[in-house]
Amino acid sequence: MRTASQKKVLITDTTLRDAHQSLIATRLRTEDMLPLAREIDNCGFFSVEAWGGATFDTCIRFLNDDPWDRLLALKAELKHTPIQMLLRGQNLVGYRHYPDDVVDKFVTAAHKNGVDIFRVFDALNDIRNMKRSMDGVKNTGAHLQGAICYTTSPVHTTQTFIEMAKDLYAHDCDSICIKDMAGLIMPAAARELISGIKKEVDVKVCLHSHSTSGIAPMSYQAAIMAGVDILDTAMSPFSMGTSQPPTESVVASLIGTPGDTGIDLLKLRAVRNICIRIREKYAGLLNPISERVDSDVLLYQLPGGMISNLVSQLQEQDALNRMDEVLAEIPRVRKDLGYPPLVTPTSQIVGTQAVLNVLVNGQRYRNVTKEVKDYVHGLYGKSPAPVSDEIQKLIIGDDAVITIRPADLLEPAYEKLKEEAEKAGLVKKEEDILTYILYPAIAPSFLKNERTLEEIPKKQSVTKPASGMPSEMEVEVDGEVFSVRIVSVGGSKVEVTGIVPQKIPRGEFAGGIKSNMQGMVLQVLVSRGATVKKGDTLLVLEAMKMENPIHSPVDGRVTEIFVDTGDVVQNGDVLLVVQ
Repeated sequence: MRTASQKKVLITDTTLRDAHQSLIATRLRTEDMLPLAREIDNCGFFSVEAWGGATFDTCIRFLNDDPWDRLLALKAELKHTPIQMLLRGQNLVGYRHYPDDVVDKFVTAAHKNGVDIFRVFDALNDIRNMKRSMDGVKNTGAHLQGAICYTTSPVHTTQTFIEMAKDLYAHDCDSICIKDMAGLIMPAAARELISGIKKEVDVKVCLHSHSTSGIAPMSYQAAIMAGVDILDTAMSPFSMGTSQPPTESVVASLIGTPGDTGIDLLKLRAVRNICIRIREKYAGLLNPISERVDSDVLLYQLPGGMISNLVSQLQEQDALNRMDEVLAEIPRVRKDLGYPPLVTPTSQIVGTQAVLNVLVNGQRYRNVTKEVKDYVHGLYGKSPAPVSDEIQKLIIGDDAVITIRPADLLEPAYEKLKEEAEKAGLVKKEEDILTYILYPAIAPSFLKNERTLEEIPKKQSVTKPASGMPSEMEVEVDGEVFSVRIVSVGGSKVEVTGIVPQKIPRGEFAGGIKSNMQGMVLQVLVSRGATVKKGDTLLVLEAMKMENPIHSPVDGRVTEIFVDTGDVVQNGDVLLVVQ
């Protein structure tokens, strides 16, 4: 039980980051965040999580929205409330490790532009991958919150997490977060873990969970009883489901207790009313799968933000009907890879590989992403359990596995890439260099203002399609072919979306090599007339935020190439021809 001498429970509100990442695939725009931030600033939260995670990627990929400008704009509104960001250790806000000099520059820039609290984690709980960014945070004078990625497996125990907390404390963390990204922590486990940490180190402890399994509110109550200092919550219109428990409810439950937050419910009501209007605007992005309680998460352990993105990705591949197969495959892939906690980027690595294993009709690991190969090579850090020799050989053959800190293999790159970005005319402010380094495939078109703003889809009523009506078709207008995807059919009226010029052929080509997924061409590695051998990488697709190499199925010569770097291709498009 909490005693009267214990301090109030502090609240970190996640509405401006993790909540909308979990429910609407991170699509909330800066223009809608600012009036919300202005009202949130009146509430008295410990912090507002408003940056990092997937927001950086989504800003430049879909929203044509500069993430650095967003941070500055939010800082101008949040005059009394610290801005918190989620930082993926050596991965920063990307999906791979970056050199130490890039980490140093990013942390400094993030603090300068408005981040006050850095929650730093590593997907494998490998503190070697956190140390450089943690040192950088301390050098700026900002608040350092070290995070433990909570998961359950044969190799994860309460004691291993307590030992990690002691290690984080030894690295001078100002607070420690139990980051339960999939909503797995049970009330008894929350009580035992928080009490255990409190006995070992004198540091504030935060519990972050998701309501996916329906258990988070009960675990929050157990955490309160165990003396938790900070709880992560989301305003009610963007709470529950794959998001956090509701801020208003948690605050109300503590009124009159030793943990009373001191937050005024009337002030929260003003924030909630703005959230309701925003939710109505983005209703077309809400998916019932993300909103409902799903106890199956206790089996497949996918974090909230990844579930909504997985739904979106399967829809892009026209394979949403295979969701159950993918969910069943995820724990198998996770076991194969040594039980990594499922959080970015390992959730994408495991989830995308599970999708590929299913889409090739059960031929597991026939297509292996570059990221899975890098993971097995040890380039993401030490896996919690060893990868079996059988799986290792299947994925990387007889290649060696590294045991050193992965970033020790990376040469300094900031100055070289800065020169490259400036030469390409991409730099208008210093932070543009970091944007280019983090996302070299999509940053150039963003920084040249060539990307378009993704439309917010209107909420569609459920309509049964007419019998035999295709989901896609091609139409010719003035001699130009367009690909059209049908999204709804009502009476004689057909609404269409996704009208794009279709220059890439479909159908059967002798020697034609087709895309097996929707994605963007990241690299074309061969030229017309080139001689290739079976297994050679011809091009690389970026799909589901992972790199997917396309290999030649035969020895031969490249006679046609139908795609360029940056092209978006659909499942079934012929990419090139090898005769």
